[in-house]
Amino acid sequence: MDLRHLVGTRIRAIRKVKGLTQQKLSELSGLDDAYIGSVERGERNFSIDTLEKIVKALEIQPTELFDFYSGVEELELAQREAQDNFGIMLTTLSLDQIETLVRILAELRNAFK
Repeated sequence: MDLRHLVGTRIRAIRKVKGLTQQKLSELSGLDDAYIGSVERGERNFSIDTLEKIVKALEIQPTELFDFYSGVEELELAQREAQDNFGIMLTTLSLDQIETLVRILAELRNAFK
């Protein structure tokens, strides 16, 4: 898979984790929703300016688009993907919500021991 497809796949994954439709991402980025779809499918040779609009709309760091995890074991891949998803979800939570989530996760970890 080429870089354009890998980045497009990451954009789609992050968009979905954030609960955004292509339409909503297009509104937030100022790009056409059909264009967003073609970027996600790796059909467009998009510019850095376009990528910057998408990164800002998703409220992520640019480096998050380039963490592809190729060549890792299944467990490690699942762990990294979970970390990505949790990290992205955390950006929408308040401090109190994060503290509550940490306590819940600690309880879950203890339940699995």
